[in-house]
Amino acid sequence: MSEGIYIECRILLVGFGTVGRGFVEVLLEREAILRKKYNLNIKVVGISTRRHGSVYFEQGINLRKALNIVHGGDSLEKYPEGIKGLSSIELIRAYDFDILVELTPTNLMTGEPGLTHIREALKRERHVVTTNKGPIVLAYRELRDLAIRRGVQLRFEGTLMSGTPIITLTTEVLRGDVIEEVYGIVNGTNNFILSLMEKGMSFEKALQEAQRLGYAEADPAMDIEGWDAAAKATIIANVIMDGDIRIQSVKREGIDHLTPKRLRDALSRGKRVKHIVRVVRRESGIEASVRVEEIDMSHILAHVMGSMNCLILRYRDLGEIAIYGPGAGGRETGQAVLSDILAIYIPRR
Repeated sequence: MSEGIYIECRILLVGFGTVGRGFVEVLLEREAILRKKYNLNIKVVGISTRRHGSVYFEQGINLRKALNIVHGGDSLEKYPEGIKGLSSIELIRAYDFDILVELTPTNLMTGEPGLTHIREALKRERHVVTTNKGPIVLAYRELRDLAIRRGVQLRFEGTLMSGTPIITLTTEVLRGDVIEEVYGIVNGTNNFILSLMEKGMSFEKALQEAQRLGYAEADPAMDIEGWDAAAKATIIANVIMDGDIRIQSVKREGIDHLTPKRLRDALSRGKRVKHIVRVVRRESGIEASVRVEEIDMSHILAHVMGSMNCLILRYRDLGEIAIYGPGAGGRETGQAVLSDILAIYIPRR
């Protein structure tokens, strides 16, 4: 492509919390590189939030101004240009954009509001990139088939291991072989808590520290009761292993019953307590579980500490491959969003 001739990509960003802001920060840093390397001009034409209002400006929003407004605790109604006060669904249904970046919080009961946002965008033949696990857990096949019928892409790398590209690797790179089992650590919050408890800190104190550092939410139930890991197990089963399971069928155990003594006792036996996802292919179908396990110190998973994640993929012919990387963080997940956008616009060479 000739110098100065750019592909334009117009983003509607729904959700401007930790991940949304992380994505915008990454985009601002990479803007010049994206233009030079890919001749790609990404502009955000709309931002919609729960607490800070919304703005749509077809010429492109000044992202530094938007960040400053929100960081200051103000509403996007103060943005100096554009249309204000529209709801997310109004923007999705009636305004121009190329990709919906859907980053609203996960709801594993109904998938809303993200599920409706994604459905409506796909119906309008718009690509969708999301980090929202709810719609993928509850309606993956429906949304995948709708995207295929409309000739657009639905991408969701950030739902599983933040910025670590496990979905792309398994579904687009390592194709042809059969995955027999996927197991490992997929919740950085719980792994961080267990790492502190191993040093003698109580569960309550470790949880408070995770909340202080932003790893755990004020209501940590989704993490510590194993729901987040169960959601990821469902995505692994249905997307990576082509199964068709429901989150309710995942055998689930949390970590809130553990004590520092249990972890130290395991260490004395040459083992380390970890919160492990296992998704296994059986003759009867795909089985998934989330359980506390004692891992031998000779195994790689025993040495995954803090907020890091690691998944082991066991292929029929290739054998085992380990994927290790960060499993949380606004910028890390924002990088997954950017990678998904590039996958839509830049063909693999």
